[in-house]
Amino acid sequence: MKILLALPPMAQFNMPYPSTGYLAGYLKTKGHEVHQKDMSLALAHKLFSKDGLIRVKNYILANKKSSMYSESVKFFIEAFVDYQYTIEPVINFLVGNDSAISLRIAGRTLLPEGPRFMVLDELPSIDALFGTMGVRDQAKYLASLYIDDLADVIRDGVDTDFQLAKYGEKLASSMISFNFLQERLGKFTLIDEMIEELIEEEMKNFTPDIVGITIPFPGNLLGALRIGKWIKRNKSEVKIVVGGGYVNTELRQMEDTRPFAYFDYMIFDDGELPLERLLSFLEKKSLPKDLIRTWYIEDKKTKKINMESKENILFSNHPGPNYEGLTLNYISLCEMPNQMHRMWSDFCWNKMVLAHGCYWKKCTFCDTSLDYIERFEPAKAKHLVDQMENVIKQTRQSGFHFVDEAIPSSLLKSLSEEILKRGLKVTWWGNLRFDSQFTLKLCELMADAGCVAVTGGLEVAAPRILKLINKGVSVEQVREITANFSKAGIFVHAYLMYGYPTQTKQETIASLEVVRDLFVSNSIQSAFWHRFSCTVHSPVGKNPSEYKITLQSQKIPYEGTFAINDVPFIDETNIDHDKLGKGLNRALYNYMHGEGFDIPVKEWFKL
Repeated sequence: MKILLALPPMAQFNMPYPSTGYLAGYLKTKGHEVHQKDMSLALAHKLFSKDGLIRVKNYILANKKSSMYSESVKFFIEAFVDYQYTIEPVINFLVGNDSAISLRIAGRTLLPEGPRFMVLDELPSIDALFGTMGVRDQAKYLASLYIDDLADVIRDGVDTDFQLAKYGEKLASSMISFNFLQERLGKFTLIDEMIEELIEEEMKNFTPDIVGITIPFPGNLLGALRIGKWIKRNKSEVKIVVGGGYVNTELRQMEDTRPFAYFDYMIFDDGELPLERLLSFLEKKSLPKDLIRTWYIEDKKTKKINMESKENILFSNHPGPNYEGLTLNYISLCEMPNQMHRMWSDFCWNKMVLAHGCYWKKCTFCDTSLDYIERFEPAKAKHLVDQMENVIKQTRQSGFHFVDEAIPSSLLKSLSEEILKRGLKVTWWGNLRFDSQFTLKLCELMADAGCVAVTGGLEVAAPRILKLINKGVSVEQVREITANFSKAGIFVHAYLMYGYPTQTKQETIASLEVVRDLFVSNSIQSAFWHRFSCTVHSPVGKNPSEYKITLQSQKIPYEGTFAINDVPFIDETNIDHDKLGKGLNRALYNYMHGEGFDIPVKEWFKL
């Protein structure tokens, strides 16, 4: 069968998301003709072009009163001629071409500078920072501010659901009713028009029998439904199947049947085997009873087939991702000049997974009951490096981002040794736990093998909360391990959390003090604060009384539940965590720019 695997808008467009690559890698070994399309990247190129900006301007003029223009829109209209003639040279530069134009961009003589450029006046360290950044890096940072300005214009003037790396996220996040999405799909903005143009073009070029749409995040759902709606209206003979992280976490309790107007099948957890079985069924080679973890509509009711099945292909035998056929004109942005923080949006990385699931799987805030966490299965280093060499041939890129839940130290040791044994020159980074096995010797081995950065969870840097979280690390252990990485020349990003059940204001302030010290000692170079959310699949969500919270009941709509993952709750401590979050983020923003270390941490919560 001919299968189109699509990533709907919006996701980051500096690298291919791995889900379609892993599915393609497996299905091609089964003899299927597979084509992949990164619709996020395609939409970015369609929007950020001369013709795209002309359409944006015309849409605004036709649909918005000038009195309602935001500052971003007002500036865009006034400076439109400059935008019109700079957009394609800027995108060409951000794709990695035409390095000479960086001289003009860095000289600040070429680009219109809208509201986003005000950040250049906010931090005293910017001038010093530009003194240490090369001309190309300066140009990339300024060009990224320029793209951010245009994204604000599109959000304010064209489609309020649009953001650079997400689309309609608020409509999809734990939305218990489908009504809001249904209503939104009845409207039609320029973004909707462009998405439909893209899928129409793809369907003409490839003519698939089945379209598989991966929905990794809430910010991909609206685009996925828009694609499904067009196919149902224009190519009704083509079957549509959806899966991915959002489906696996948020839609497991879905009762509403209306979403099936936009697709035919839903598959859950690892998609390789469910999709292979579905293809066999559609080819009339098997029966419905042979499907696994698959939903579809029968007699106007949702039919759920073998949802308890644990059957999967062995991850250790997976052929790995296959990115052949993808258009590789990825756009790199430097949205923050912090060397570590820019890893997510800058450079083009080949995404890979070294081990399925999490070997720790005990954190109380995590979805430990779901397959993507619970089932831990590492692959062998030799097999993984074979995959890396294949991917390099496909993409002509030697950078890798390992997107594991937590890579075991033993696997990173054997992987590093195998890379060095082959003389393979690669650059890589990945996610891990700050466990005690990451000695300075191991960190240096990883650096020799090409590791440039790691990310890991410190969460709440308060001993009592760390114990409640069951993180399995202490603050002192994190200090030691992050210092080992930094001494080895490896950047460190820490995931942080606030608002955990029973967390006090003093514990939040104490956590910020620890984070400040880690920056000052250069043990970490980047971090991000996440607001704690209680999910239905986590130990906290399953046993709320043990954590002294009360889950708030939600009114189930007449049509039945749509999405549910994050659950509102009442914490008896009654702390205003939103207010504290503003102080935490102010402090962290300054720390990542090398500023504010001399300000007492309590002062950040008074500003």
